[in-house]
Amino acid sequence: MFARQVHTEEEQALSLAARLLSAEEAAWTRSRTDHSSARLHEILMAAGFDERDLRREAALAAYQKFWEPHTFTDEQVRPLWEGLHERRIRVGVLSNTIWSGDYHRAVFERDGVLDLIDADVYSSELAWTKPHPQAFLAAAAAVGVRSSEAVYVGDRPFEDIHGSQLAGMRAIWVPHSQIPAAQQVSVDVTPDGVAHELLDILDIIDGWQPR
Repeated sequence: MFARQVHTEEEQALSLAARLLSAEEAAWTRSRTDHSSARLHEILMAAGFDERDLRREAALAAYQKFWEPHTFTDEQVRPLWEGLHERRIRVGVLSNTIWSGDYHRAVFERDGVLDLIDADVYSSELAWTKPHPQAFLAAAAAVGVRSSEAVYVGDRPFEDIHGSQLAGMRAIWVPHSQIPAAQQVSVDVTPDGVAHELLDILDIIDGWQPR
């Protein structure tokens, strides 16, 4: 009886997570077409979990558990950001996300790099997602620079490279992510630099400095 109950609870958790993932994918589809942002509470509502639903917390817990393995910071992030600070370059974060800024800051703090971020901007706290230029302009303003002074680093040609260049930034592409086919948007774009490892960014930046 106990074993069956546990199994049923696991099945329910998986079902709840699947409903949330489906609602999230619908939100990201809108992001790719009209670049509008979304927030976690809206995803929960779209999946059928209003604030009075007793399953809401279970759904959220299952959802967080599903994504947690994908949240850990790359080991090259800290030496990269330290290297940028040594060059007197400010570090900013701009992310397409449904999670709150506080959630992301907790992840950065967990991984020991929060102290190296000068400013952070999240689409969940904006009206727009990348590649809309306003998202990049908001990030540049948060860091305290003009867009023409900024360099954006990202792994998605459409959202990151195309978007940042539209906003007047230079763009460095990190081409190591396996982006699902359904999330890819065909775009004719040429990055200003290509970093096969994150620490390659320091060499690219150094190559742009006046000699």
